[in-house]
Amino acid sequence: MVKIRDFQALRPREDLADEVASPPYDVLDSREARQRARGKPYSFLHVVKPEIDLPEETDPYDGSVYLKGRENLDRMAADGVLIDDEEPGLYFYRQVMGDHSQTGLVACASIEDYENDRIKKHEHTRADKEADRIRHVETLNANTGPVFLTYPADREMNRLAEEIASTPPLYDFTADDGIRHTVWKVTGADRTEKIKGIFARLDRLYVADGHHRSASGVRVGQKRREANPTHTGAEEYNFFLAVLFPHDQLKIMDYNRVVKDLAGLSPEEFLKRIGGGFGVEPSPGNQPFRPAARHEFGMYLAGKWYQLTARPGSFPKDDPVKSLDVSILQENLLAPILKIGDPRKDKRIDFVGGIRGLGELARRVDGGEAVAFALYPTSIEQLMAIADAGLIMPPKSTWFEPKLRSGLLIHRLD
Repeated sequence: MVKIRDFQALRPREDLADEVASPPYDVLDSREARQRARGKPYSFLHVVKPEIDLPEETDPYDGSVYLKGRENLDRMAADGVLIDDEEPGLYFYRQVMGDHSQTGLVACASIEDYENDRIKKHEHTRADKEADRIRHVETLNANTGPVFLTYPADREMNRLAEEIASTPPLYDFTADDGIRHTVWKVTGADRTEKIKGIFARLDRLYVADGHHRSASGVRVGQKRREANPTHTGAEEYNFFLAVLFPHDQLKIMDYNRVVKDLAGLSPEEFLKRIGGGFGVEPSPGNQPFRPAARHEFGMYLAGKWYQLTARPGSFPKDDPVKSLDVSILQENLLAPILKIGDPRKDKRIDFVGGIRGLGELARRVDGGEAVAFALYPTSIEQLMAIADAGLIMPPKSTWFEPKLRSGLLIHRLD
C-alpha cells in the first residue's frame, strides 16, 4: 500500500499567489532567474534561486546562498506574504496549457515508500545536484518545490477531483506564460480519508519529474531519523512534498538534441555514414520535420531538414530501454558516428525541450552548431514499464509540460 499524508501548508496570501508562484529552480539558470525576478520582491525565485540576491560572482553552491534562501523565506512569512494554513489538508492543483489540462493531488509522500521501492524511479541522480538540494532542504527546513509523481489513473479519484474542482478555488490565476493554475483545498475529514484510502489500494507510484528533489527529501529525512533517539515515524521529516497526477493526464513532449560539430566529417560524409542505421529522406519542401511516430527522427543539417527512420534490426525491439528513440539515436548515430559516448558529460551535445519548438533547433544550427535532431516523445507507458522493470532510462528522455510552480504550497519539516 502507498501512504500519503495531509500537511499544514505554508502558502501565499490569496491575493498574492500569482506574484509569489515561480518556475521550479531547475528550469532557469541564475541569469534568467535574475531577469525574471527583477522588480518582483514576492517572487519565490528569491527562495529557490537565492543567489539572485547576492553578487553575480557568487558561487550558486556557496553556503551563503542557502542561508539567503532561508532568510528570504522567513522574511516572506514574517511580512505576511506567506501564511500558515489553519489546519492540515490535502489540495488539488490543476494546470491548463492550451487545450491540455491536468489535475493532481498535492500531498506528502512517504520516504519509507521511496526506500521500499513503492515509489518507482527511472533516472540516476547526480551526486552534486543531489547535494545541492539536500543543503537547500536542510537549511530552509522545508520542501519548497514539489516532486512530480504519477499513478495509474483511478476512476473514483477522478470523480473526487472533479467534485472538489466544482467548488470555489483557493487560488486561480494565469501566469505570464499563459498557463492557468488553480488550487483547491480538500474540505471534510471524510473526503480526506477517502482519498488516502484510494492511494492505500495502490502498490506503487512513479517519479515522473523531480528525481533530485525526491532523493534529497528522502536523504534529509533519513539523517533526521538517525539523529532522533525518540523517532516515531510520524514526524514531518518522514514525508516530502509531491503532486500526484493520474498517468493518462500527463503530457510528455519531445526532448531534442543539438550537437556542436560533426566529429571531423563533412555534411556529405555524415549523411553517407548515417545511412547504415537509418533511412534518410529530404523533408518535402524543406519543411521542419516533426516525427509522427516512434522510430522517426527529424534532422536539421546545413540548412536542410531530413526525415530519418530507424532501420529494422538496428535495435532490439523487445528491450524496453534500447528500443526507446533516445537509445536508438544514441547507439546508432551519436556514439558511433559523432563520438558522443556519454551524453551526460560530453560538452558537445545539448538538449532542447520540445516546448521551444523546432524553430529553436534550426536557429541553433544556423547560428553555428552542426546538427540537430527532433525526437518523438517518450510515452508515459514506456516510462512506467521501465520503472516497473527496475531499469534506468537514458538521460534527457522526457520533458514534461506544464511545469509545476514553486511557492504555492510549502511543506515544513517541523
